[in-house]
Amino acid sequence: MAGMEKSSVIKILKDIRFWIFLFFVIRLFGITDAPLEMGHNFRQVMTNMIARNFLEVTSNIFYPRIDMAGARTGIIGSEFPLFSYLIFVISKIFGYDHWYGRLINLIVSSMGIYYFYLVVKRYFSYHVAFNASIILTVSIWFSFSRKIMPDVFSVSLVIIGLYYCLRYFETGNLTRLLLFFVFATVGSLCKIPAFTLMSVIAIPLVTKFPRNRKIAVLIAGIFSFIIVAIWYFYWVPYLLDTYHFKLFYPKGLIEGFREIIEYPIDTLDKFWFTSFYSFIAFFLFIAGLVMMNVRKERLLTGLFVVVSIVFFVFILKTGSVFSFHNYYIIPYMPVMAVIAGFALSLIKIRWQIVFLILISVESLANQSYDFRIKDSELYKLELEKSIDDIITNEELIIVNGGANPQTIYFLHRKGWTVEKEVLQNPGFIDDKAGRGAKYLIIDKNRSNKTFSFRLIFADEYIDVYKIAKP
Repeated sequence: MAGMEKSSVIKILKDIRFWIFLFFVIRLFGITDAPLEMGHNFRQVMTNMIARNFLEVTSNIFYPRIDMAGARTGIIGSEFPLFSYLIFVISKIFGYDHWYGRLINLIVSSMGIYYFYLVVKRYFSYHVAFNASIILTVSIWFSFSRKIMPDVFSVSLVIIGLYYCLRYFETGNLTRLLLFFVFATVGSLCKIPAFTLMSVIAIPLVTKFPRNRKIAVLIAGIFSFIIVAIWYFYWVPYLLDTYHFKLFYPKGLIEGFREIIEYPIDTLDKFWFTSFYSFIAFFLFIAGLVMMNVRKERLLTGLFVVVSIVFFVFILKTGSVFSFHNYYIIPYMPVMAVIAGFALSLIKIRWQIVFLILISVESLANQSYDFRIKDSELYKLELEKSIDDIITNEELIIVNGGANPQTIYFLHRKGWTVEKEVLQNPGFIDDKAGRGAKYLIIDKNRSNKTFSFRLIFADEYIDVYKIAKP
């Protein structure tokens, strides 16, 4: 009986679904937190702003809106806002809350890991797939899979699409071709860097699959690209030209190259540390690059080459933004994880387990800060209540929130968020008052500067001035 129980435990521990569920549960810690953590709260509140405006202004998915566009409409040229729209749908049912996006991302990203495992297992081995899946789960993927951002979300959708694409190559089942098209297209729309992984299709296109299936996948891929291109190269420029606000700033290839070579350490850091948050895992990645050439692993080499070429173009298009934003490495992480998992699979099982434990401990320790919210940030949750009785939702404000829209998001008002120094510029406040601003709100945690306008409210955290004449 004891032997049977031990066998059952071992069977469970060898099942990747157990580990996906375990890491899912671990990441539920603080899942209902508002986007107040120090890392990337800017991008998270932008996602929530768009969702909240779908709920409160218009639910038209083609016109995402933000709150800090001053007197403009707030309509912004951004990635396709499916992630925000899912938050809106849940809010429509349960009422709005700040954290829904965390759970959405966690669910989809956990599915992404499972499909990643299925693909790698099918074309390499169980051990490579298991190792790679654990390594990917505890990498930068771990913390960003519960952030209110579409990066891991989009890559997960593309991975699911690739699984169905590869299954279509094997079976010719048209339902799987359709699923590939839908998931890959939607994932790439949600964040165009995720399209990097679509380059994987180049490998089966040059292998011995039926010609008609290759043509079908190629046509589906082309239509997918056309849809993505229409959004990013036609619709986004239209929104920008019409409403004059955009979220991202692509660079020319030469311009991007000049920028990244100015910051070589910051750029390379995204590979050797930020990617895995583990030097042990990065060592295995380098070992894997060596061993796949020594052992002449053609499939793994092809995977590395095609994805790396496309990803390098993406790096050039983002320039210094890549150098200073850690999450831009996420679309490349599945490839790095496979190579590290391959290297780990070459040693004895007991040492594979030891390395996976060490990698997990190192990586999670380096990301633990992202699960804590400082007590000093909690006051922002009360900002909206502080002004509800004195400022209507329709009245525009100026706030000294800087470039970060977090403060204006938690105030739940629209208007301008500017650096405190800008408020000192002669005529700035008067100019904005002429454009419709009625109140100036000073976050005292950012500045203790007082103004000559009529002070109508003050507490421990904010001062509110009336700047527009009745």
